[in-house]
This record gives sequence, structure tokens and C-alpha cells, in this order.
Amino acid sequence: MSEETQRFENAPEVALEWHRDGTGAALATVVQTWGSAPRRAGSQLVVGGDGRIEGSVSGGCVESAVVFEALEAIEDGKHRLLEFGVSDDDAFAVGLACGGTIKVLVEPVGGALPVDLLEELVAARKERIALAYEVDLDSGARRLVRDGYAERLRMDRSGVEEDGKTFVAVHNPPLRLIVVGAVHIAQALVPMARIAGYDPVIIDPREAFAAAARFPGETLMDDWPDEAVEKLGLDARTALVLLTHDPKLDDPALEAALGADCFYIGALGSTRTHAKRVDRMVAAGFTAEQIGRIHGPIGLDIGAAGPSEIAVSILAEMTAVLRGKSS
Repeated sequence: MSEETQRFENAPEVALEWHRDGTGAALATVVQTWGSAPRRAGSQLVVGGDGRIEGSVSGGCVESAVVFEALEAIEDGKHRLLEFGVSDDDAFAVGLACGGTIKVLVEPVGGALPVDLLEELVAARKERIALAYEVDLDSGARRLVRDGYAERLRMDRSGVEEDGKTFVAVHNPPLRLIVVGAVHIAQALVPMARIAGYDPVIIDPREAFAAAARFPGETLMDDWPDEAVEKLGLDARTALVLLTHDPKLDDPALEAALGADCFYIGALGSTRTHAKRVDRMVAAGFTAEQIGRIHGPIGLDIGAAGPSEIAVSILAEMTAVLRGKSS
């Protein structure tokens, strides 16, 4: 992930940084929008006290008005809930078929948004802890929720609750893909996954496979797979893909994953190969429920032929599992 992309997505971190260095900052967050909006609910724009900005709340048609309101909010310390009726012409200019309404919550750091709450949010994000930021749009009361809004967290879906006044911003850790086996399929899968928003890591102790020339710009680890996944950690935002065909390499990482909370585990191999894998996991003491989490043979059955199509099938299955669309 590039530094530019990181700053674009890390609005809370940027806002805290600007507040701490004395610039002042306000966070502007999309809370409600029309169906085909260029920026979904939860998207954020950081406005500095000196007028600089990071991020976006629209395709450009309301940013200037949001910046103006944010600068005033930094001065008076009060939050604002802004509503913009976007005309058909403006909507067309940012690539929409028709106009609509966008609502944006502006919160000055150190005023409406307490610094200690923002610090707690940033710390949780650094530790890859999923949580929700809840705001009562009427009263302005706000809090972090660590055990709640499970469906919103699973779907990465920020938005206003049915009561019409409670806005919930989802703060999930970045998606991560750990690939064991620096093979041809991995060469196709890794760039696809990066485009889909994953942070990939490739593990392979075989020097000829895990070569920088084969995976330019990617993170490569030549540790034994179980040691590598222990260093990386496996959590609910991690997908593990096993591609070596070699039980000596795949199984150590697989056993670590079956005892962890990663959302997807996929292993390459035929039905017969997978049956042998299941037997090994039973012998290792894993339960039928744990073993049932393994997707093997890996990928959706799309009739894939060749590494690139197999990679498509794997990424499609990962997405289906993440979004609760897989049986």
C-alpha cells in the first residue's frame, strides 16, 4: 500500500497528527448519501486548521463547502451535520446518473470529538482491533463500541441506524492476504488481491520461488510457514491461501490457522489431495467443525483453467466468504 493510499485511508491518524502538531483538525464523515455516490457512507475528509485536506467525501462537488464549515468548526469546537442537495448537473459532473442528497458530519478534534476518544480509536486501529464509532446525531454523544454491530463490521458498512439518529462508522483493520507458496498462481493472485484492497504477504522458504524478481514490490518472507504466520498474526480480517501442494509447507500454517480466527482458509489440491489433508488434520486433533473451515479444493467452481483464472476463482471465493455469501 503506497504512502499516498495509506494517508487517504487513515483519516483518524492524520486528524490526530494535525491536532497534535498545533495545526488543528476536523474530521468530515459521510453519514448518508444517494445510492450511486462516488464515496460511500463512512468515507472521510480531514481538514486542517490551515486549510489543507486529505481524503474525500464526494467526487468534488461539495468539498469546498465542507472545508468552509470545518474551518468554522475548528474555531468554535462544535460539530455540524451538513446536508447537500446535489443537482442533476453536479451529479453528472462527478459521474452520477442523477442528483440526490449527501449528509456529512463535521467533528472538530479537541472540541466535539474528544482527543482521548480519537487516541483510543487510533490505538485500536494500530492493534488491528475492529470496532465501531457511534454518534447520536441529535445529542452529539459519541462512543467506541468494541462488541457490537457485528453485521455492519462483517459487511464493512457504515451508516445510520433505523432510529434515524444513530450513525455508526465501521473501523475494520485492513484486509490482509497471506499466501504460502510463491508459485505461478500466487503471481496472478497477489496483484488481483491488492487491487481488491488486500495487503498481501507471500511466505516461502524456498529461495528460488520467493525471489523479489518474481514478486516486485511485494512483501516476501523466507521463514518456515508456521513461524511466519506467528510473526504476522492471524485475525478476522486475514485470508490464508495455501498453494504449495507440499504438506511439509502447507500443514504448519494450516494448523496455525485452524486455531485462529482468520475469515478464510483455502488450500490448493484435488478432492483426493484434500481428503488426505483432512485425515492429517483429524490425526492432529482438530475437530470436524474446525476442519470444515478449509476451502478445498480452493476457489469457486468457475471452470478455471490456468493460474490467472484459478486466481480469479480464489479471490471470488474469498470475497463471498467475507461478505457472508458462501455456504
